[in-house]
Amino acid sequence: MYKTFQGMDDLQNMVEQAYGVPMTSNCMVPRREVLDILDEMRNAIPIEMDDAQDVLDHRSSIISDAQERADSLIADAEAERDQILASAKAQADSMVQDAEDRAASTVAQAENEADRLINDARDEYDHVTSRAAAEADRLVTSGNESYQRSVDEGIAEQQRLVSNSEVVRNAEAEAQRIVQSAHADSDRLRTECDRYVDSTLAEFEESLTNTLRTVGRDRAALRKGAGVSGYRSHGEPGRN
Repeated sequence: MYKTFQGMDDLQNMVEQAYGVPMTSNCMVPRREVLDILDEMRNAIPIEMDDAQDVLDHRSSIISDAQERADSLIADAEAERDQILASAKAQADSMVQDAEDRAASTVAQAENEADRLINDARDEYDHVTSRAAAEADRLVTSGNESYQRSVDEGIAEQQRLVSNSEVVRNAEAEAQRIVQSAHADSDRLRTECDRYVDSTLAEFEESLTNTLRTVGRDRAALRKGAGVSGYRSHGEPGRN
């Protein structure tokens, strides 16, 4: 069949490349070459026809072999598919079982840990509650004792103040007497001081008067040219 198609292609190329006859649509081709190509095509056709007939005769066998091959491939593929599915299912079941086992173990551990924490919390609560109750009782007792002690001290202080009221009155009377005595002493000292100041001022007044009198005489003597009183004209001290 290949030679037949090859001859057709050679004839087509030869016609396309041939010289044309002027004024017509004809062309000139080499006769010998065309005849050789036709002989080759004629000789090749029976062989290719025989090959085609052989293919037609063995079509059923070829189709049957192909069908058997396809069936075998399909069967192998289905078997492999079933095997893969079975393996995947087994692996999935194993993974699911493993996950369930791990989940159950984790849940059990979590429950045990939760129970332990709850018990610890209860123990801690009881311990703290008992300590708080004991501390509260101690504080209440201490507060009551402190309150009673304060009340007793207040009562004792009240009684002491009541018992000391007479002493307070005596102290106030003594203080009043001391104040009055101090006022009397102050008045006496003020009177004596006034007398002393008055006598001192009187003496100073007398001395100042004598001094002024002497100054007046001396000024008069100076105006008269007789010199200062009590002195001579030549600077010697005079006689009184």
